[in-house]
Amino acid sequence: MPFLLRAAIVGGAAYHVGKRVQGGRDQDAAQQQQINDLQAQQQQAPAPAGPSEEDSMAQLSQLKNLLDQGVLTQAEFDAQKQKILQGM
Repeated sequence: MPFLLRAAIVGGAAYHVGKRVQGGRDQDAAQQQQINDLQAQQQQAPAPAGPSEEDSMAQLSQLKNLLDQGVLTQAEFDAQKQKILQGM
């Protein structure tokens, strides 16, 4: 009788360990699938559009006001203006 009891305990413990290992594998597979789905979405997403012409003109106006107020030097204004114009 003690042999059967020991075998039952060992068998039951092995069963529960196996279930726990399988559960971990299932969770890993689900996480990997989520990662793959997110990567696929990122590849399919269109590239963000640059600023609109209207936005660029507003930025240029703000820069000009800062130049007129003496907040920016002419060199700083020119450098920022080029960045905005290149983004159009």
